[in-house]
Amino acid sequence: MNKKDRASTEPSTEATETLLSHLIELRDRILRMFLAILVVFLMLFPFANEIYTFLATPLMVHLPEGTSMIAIEVAAPFLIPFKLVLLLAVVLTIPYTLYQLWAFIAPGLYKHEKKLAMPLVASSTALFYLGMAFAYFVVFPLIFAFFTATAPEGVAVMTDISRYLDFVIMLFIAFGIAFEVPIATILLVAMGATTPDKLAKKRPYVIVGTFVIGMVLTPPDIISQTLLALPMWVLFEIGLLLSRIMEKRKAERLAAENEGSDPDGGTPPGGQSGGSRPGGTPKGGPGSGGGTTPRPQAAAAAASAPAASGTKAKSDPNAPAPDTTDDYRPMTPEEMDAELDRMERDEAERAKADAPDADENTPPLTPDPSPASGRGEKAPPP
Repeated sequence: MNKKDRASTEPSTEATETLLSHLIELRDRILRMFLAILVVFLMLFPFANEIYTFLATPLMVHLPEGTSMIAIEVAAPFLIPFKLVLLLAVVLTIPYTLYQLWAFIAPGLYKHEKKLAMPLVASSTALFYLGMAFAYFVVFPLIFAFFTATAPEGVAVMTDISRYLDFVIMLFIAFGIAFEVPIATILLVAMGATTPDKLAKKRPYVIVGTFVIGMVLTPPDIISQTLLALPMWVLFEIGLLLSRIMEKRKAERLAAENEGSDPDGGTPPGGQSGGSRPGGTPKGGPGSGGGTTPRPQAAAAAASAPAASGTKAKSDPNAPAPDTTDDYRPMTPEEMDAELDRMERDEAERAKADAPDADENTPPLTPDPSPASGRGEKAPPP
């Protein structure tokens, strides 16, 4: 490969600098994310045991008397609160993490994409937190009361702290994702993948799907499955309602834009929407053709009519005055031919009147019959 081919395949200096600047910016923003998580973790770590106790409260209030939670592994009393605080720091810094991602990708988005992305990011974060709160305050008390009440006689319910943390994290993630159903519905409608009417027709399948998802994401009990499926169904209906409102506003905005671009109420350019034609001629008047717009040939003939009529008035004083009731009346082919002949005669008469008197005795020039001569010469006198 010669130098010219190598230079054509290598990226330009500007492209390399742009890529490096983007990579440096991405590295800086990722470092900021980790730094924020580290700061929140260091702030919460001294309260790790209290935070775990607060998380285990829905189970501990339903434990039988004389029982408590246990730690099977040796390092579990230290590692489990440490793990909980680290996960909590990640969850609490989600808004800042999303802001850093948004600041990185926002310069490459269009204006309408930015306008749609910001509310979706904010609402999705709020819904995720709402799903976790619903799981802690509504679901946990019900399912833990059910589990402890159905324990066989002689079985002491003493849950391991590690197993409990894994269980509640799974429920937090399941309910947090399940509460994103309205966002998913709005995105599908906004991208044009479906319409609110089509989604409404598929409501039975959606209901069955919510129960299937609840069965997969939750423990194998009917209570947690139902408590996850019912909110998903309600949130689907909310997303369907919001998508209908969004589509209605979009249609109104498009209608307003169309009205603004066509202030005459939809009349095409060059047409007439009123009851009269230009020049004050009433609709349906003589030669108006029922108020229709004149053809281009008629307009050209009408434009030449004033000059032609003025010439005719000079040459023929007794000629009738032209009809000016409709300036756009087209001329017939016979009238056009007669007008052209008259203009030619007038032009010939003016040229003859302006030309100097010619010598009648001067014979006209005749071409030389000789093939060697290419010029015309005077003929010999008779």
